[in-house]
Amino acid sequence: MTSSTLLPTPVPAVGLPAPTPAGASGSDPQLAVADNLLALLRTTTTEPRPDEQLEALTLAVAADLPVLLWGEPGIGKTAALTQLATSLDLPLTTVIASVHEPTDFSGLPIVGDDPAVQGVPMAPPQWAVELVRAGRGLLFLDELSTATPAVQAALLRVVLERRVGALQLPPEVRIVAAANPSASAADGWELSPPLANRFVHLYWVHNREVVVRGLGGVWPRAEVPRLVPERLPEAVAFARRAVCGFLEARPTLIHRLPSTETRRGGAWPSPRSWEAALALLAFGTAASVSREVLALLVRGTVGDGPGLELLAHLDRMDLPDPESLLADPGSAELPVRGDLRQAALEAVVAAVGARPERARPERARWEAGWAVLVRALETGAPDLLVAPATALAALRRDDWEVPDAVERLVGVIGLARRADRSVGRAAAAADAGRATGACR
Repeated sequence: MTSSTLLPTPVPAVGLPAPTPAGASGSDPQLAVADNLLALLRTTTTEPRPDEQLEALTLAVAADLPVLLWGEPGIGKTAALTQLATSLDLPLTTVIASVHEPTDFSGLPIVGDDPAVQGVPMAPPQWAVELVRAGRGLLFLDELSTATPAVQAALLRVVLERRVGALQLPPEVRIVAAANPSASAADGWELSPPLANRFVHLYWVHNREVVVRGLGGVWPRAEVPRLVPERLPEAVAFARRAVCGFLEARPTLIHRLPSTETRRGGAWPSPRSWEAALALLAFGTAASVSREVLALLVRGTVGDGPGLELLAHLDRMDLPDPESLLADPGSAELPVRGDLRQAALEAVVAAVGARPERARPERARWEAGWAVLVRALETGAPDLLVAPATALAALRRDDWEVPDAVERLVGVIGLARRADRSVGRAAAAADAGRATGACR
C-alpha cells in the first residue's frame, strides 16, 4: 500500500498577536503568552512533494466522485481534508455522521398551509442550506463507519443524487467521507453495500518522512491535477476503449457482489463502479498521473482483483503492434519496462507462428522476427531474449538458412542461460554454412 500524508490544519505564517496588557478586560497575562506560543506551534507552511495517496484523493475530488478515506484513528484523515479544502479554496463543511439522525439527511417533514395541495416538504438542515448559499464547498462526512444502518440509508441520496431533504446541492460541492476499520471503530457498523458502492475507497496510512518533516513545520501541498486540454478527447476515447474492451473479455466482472459482509462494505465491481473507474481512467490519462496513482484509484473503485486485472489489460493495450515491429525491425520501439518488453517480444514470436493458412510461418517473417530480437538486444537487457529466441528458433524449417542475427544472439543469450537445443542447432548450421562458403 502506498503511503500517504498526515496533515494538520495549516496556519499562515503571519505576525503573532500582540500580548494582551495585564489587567485588560480581566485577562491573565500568562494566557496571552500561552496564546502566542500556540500561534507559533500552529504556524506551518506547505511545499510541493510527491505523495501518491494525496494525489489520488485530489484527482478523485476533481473528477467529482465521492471518496471514502479508510484509516486508523489519529492517522490524520480530518487534518488532510482541512488542508485539501484550503488548497482548493473550498469552504469546508464537516458533518459527523454518527451523531445525526436519518432526518438530518432525508429532511424533516414540515406541514404547510395546505398539505393536500402543496404536499409536505422535507426541510433540510442548516449545514445544507449554508452549502447551497455558498454555491460551492467540500462536504466532509466523518465517522461514517459508526453511523447506524438507518443513517447510512439516509445518506444514499446525499452521496448519489446530492440531495438533502428537498434541497439540491450545487454541482460545485464535492463529497469526501472518512471511516475507521470496524476493528478500531467505536461501536462500528459495516457499510451497507449500496452506500459502499457509491464511493472511491482510499486507504490512508502515514509516511514517516512526511510526518517528521511536517512536525518540523512543512507539510505536503494538495494541488489540483493539471489536465491538458488537448488530451481530453484522446483520454476519454482511451478510457472507454480500455474499460469496454476489458469487460467484453471478462463479462463476469461487470457485477460481482462479494460474499462476505466485510468485503461488501468496500470496493466491488458493478456497472456504477465501472463508470467511476472509466471517469478516473480518463482523468488520470489527461493528467498523466503515475501508474501507482492510477492503481490506487482503480482498485479503490472496483476492488483489488478486478482492478489489478484492468491494470494488466492496460499494459497489454500499451504494447506495440507485433505486425508493425515485423514490418520495420530496425526502427522498432520496444517498451522500457522489463515485463512489457518481454510480452512484446513474445507477441512478435506468436505473430510469426500464427499463420492459419499455412502449416509453417513464412521465411521472411521468421527472419524479421530475429531482426526484432537483435533490436531488443541493442536497446535492452539480454536476459529477456532467452525465451523468445528459443521459441523463434523452434519455428525454423530444415531448408531455411540461419540468418546472421542468430550468431549475434547466441553468445549473449548463453551468458544468461544455456540456449535450447534448437538454438544450438541453428548456430551449428550457421557455422557449417560459413565453412562451406570458405571451401568454395
